Amino acid sequence: MKNKSFPVLVPVFALLFGSVLFADFIPSVFGAYADQRVLLSLLLIAAIVLGLGRLSYNGQLASIVPELWPFLLLVFSFLLAVLQYHSGPFYLVEPVFYALYFLAFGISGYVIRTEGLAREAAQALVVVAAVACFFYAAMTITVYLFAITDDFSRLDQIIPWGFVNIRYWSHIATWVVPLFPLFLLVVPCKRNRLWRLGAAFTGAIWWWLLFLSSSRGSMVGLLFGFVLVWACFGRAALPWIKLFARFAVYGLVAWLILSVVIPSLVFDEIQVRGLKADSSGRMPLWQEAWAMSLLHFPFGMGPQSWLTHDILTDAYRASRKFGHPHNMYLMWAAEYGWISIVGLALLCCFALRHWWRQVAVVRAGQAPSGLLLVAFTASVLSALVHAGVSAVFIAPGSMLVGVAILTVFWALMKPEPAQPRDLIMDRH
Repeated sequence: MKNKSFPVLVPVFALLFGSVLFADFIPSVFGAYADQRVLLSLLLIAAIVLGLGRLSYNGQLASIVPELWPFLLLVFSFLLAVLQYHSGPFYLVEPVFYALYFLAFGISGYVIRTEGLAREAAQALVVVAAVACFFYAAMTITVYLFAITDDFSRLDQIIPWGFVNIRYWSHIATWVVPLFPLFLLVVPCKRNRLWRLGAAFTGAIWWWLLFLSSSRGSMVGLLFGFVLVWACFGRAALPWIKLFARFAVYGLVAWLILSVVIPSLVFDEIQVRGLKADSSGRMPLWQEAWAMSLLHFPFGMGPQSWLTHDILTDAYRASRKFGHPHNMYLMWAAEYGWISIVGLALLCCFALRHWWRQVAVVRAGQAPSGLLLVAFTASVLSALVHAGVSAVFIAPGSMLVGVAILTVFWALMKPEPAQPRDLIMDRH
């Protein structure tokens, strides 16, 4: 089963990463942003239909009920908004979209686990991420060299490239950077010298981009994920911790060379993007979202009401207007009510209970996929923290990469069922 199923995962993951990182090279139908959203929608529907079809074919459809019940309140809160509010011709789109998103990674992760493919799926994702991120890093150096030769000193305006907004790239970095240590820990060619050099180069360039772009949300999220993983997994996570820190140091060295030394030799002055200490205008947005969430407590003001509602607070009336409040949790509370946050908390508690059991197994050295769980845990935690200050679950590029990582994490979160071959080996 593994040999037949494993090759299917690689092209799927390659499609996800390729459509996000290399959108500039792909012919567009509606524009890269809209194309990614269409692709994501089709992927979610396909994942749910194929996942349920596979379970039905195996006679295991009833077995998924205990796995799906934690999703029900969250999905209900999204769909309830459809029944309550009819704010326009497209009011159905967003709540159904979010319901499909959460169901898709839950069902797909469960199917992968029941098929005994969790480790294989994780390795496939890591290999695809390694190749895609390497080529993105290599092309970034090309963009950098063009900028230097053209005497363009504002590097942060063109790098990272391929995204209309630096924040959209930072979402991707938050998801994938915690996976970089796995490039040298779990892939089949991890001992190949050329592969190791490529992994080090990839880690250095992506961390350099984080420092260059001053992506505070990514940095805080990654730091939180790093510290929590170290605290929870302890010595079992040391191989991942050492490589994570090593790549960060490589990135700092790359920043000193590419952003300080070389520009100081080429240009008259160095223009380095600094870290801001303020909220970048987020506080009025959060105050407005909070006020919205209380107006029709606990049900919210309905889908896309952030864009259409009458302004409630003076602070937001006097500030710049954005398409979202730069906080996914406050946005969901404002539009879908605190019932959606309770549903999300219930889902997280369910995941935490099973994840903690796996942590104990990993700490005891009894989990062959321990380092995979460490890295994917750090990735998910970093993204959840980053979502508190940015649109991690709005931008389709972030959601495409995120649904793949969440699927694998959900598959790794619980132990795989014993396969028939394993039972025979144990018996003898």
